[in-house]
Amino acid sequence: MPQNEYMEKFRKEHGRRFDHEERTRKRIAREGHDASEKAQNLRGLRAKLYAQKRHKEKIQMKKQIRAKEERNVKSSEPAAPSTTPLPHYLLDRSNQTNAKALSSAIKNKRAEKAAKFSVPLPKVRGIAEEEMFKVVKTGKKTAKKSWKRMITKPTFVGNDFTRRPVKYERFIRPMGLRYKKANVTHPELGVTVQLPIISVKKNPQNPMYTQLGVLTKGTIIEVNVSELGLVTAGGKVVWGRWAQVTNNPENDGCLNACVIPTFSGL
Repeated sequence: MPQNEYMEKFRKEHGRRFDHEERTRKRIAREGHDASEKAQNLRGLRAKLYAQKRHKEKIQMKKQIRAKEERNVKSSEPAAPSTTPLPHYLLDRSNQTNAKALSSAIKNKRAEKAAKFSVPLPKVRGIAEEEMFKVVKTGKKTAKKSWKRMITKPTFVGNDFTRRPVKYERFIRPMGLRYKKANVTHPELGVTVQLPIISVKKNPQNPMYTQLGVLTKGTIIEVNVSELGLVTAGGKVVWGRWAQVTNNPENDGCLNACVIPTFSGL
């Protein structure tokens, strides 16, 4: 026995209380009331964390219930032509199949659909806010305020972008870190071309970074591919395609991206 397990040692030597099972049953029965009381009385961050925990528990419970229900549900499959002769009273019967096979087929289809729209870099390193933002202090020297943030990563802003007045600008995007073009590689054509960026579609780090147009590794951007002369099946010229940033622009000094092949023109 490992060291310091005195409770287990005492239990082996002297046993449990006579009413141990009853007390355990009552404790389990009170869990629902305790959870309800916590949900009603907790405030602030503790309430948010507790709500998230309960939400995850309920999702798992619903999944288990659904799996148990599907296990016993039976459905009839269409009768396949058989080579062996059957009696007349068995001709109208069909084989019973469990719904488990049906749910497995649905899951496989979902997995295939997810693989169809896969990106070149499915996983990227998370970036903390301390690394992304630099605190800028403003105001008089007696009472400096630190509500402004300077973005330390490359960003993209549109041609019609206008800065807010300095007094009201919270996020500062330096001019030296703004990118307008990207070196885009097209895997099907086997070429790399410098193309203008149209917009930032999604930054996997944070939805706020998507709004600010931050360009980090794994970001999905939209580029103008009209120079490549791509045409859809209907004969229309493709001018916008989605691409994923494949390098760290702040380290390399340039923006490299790879076209996502499964996405056709937007």
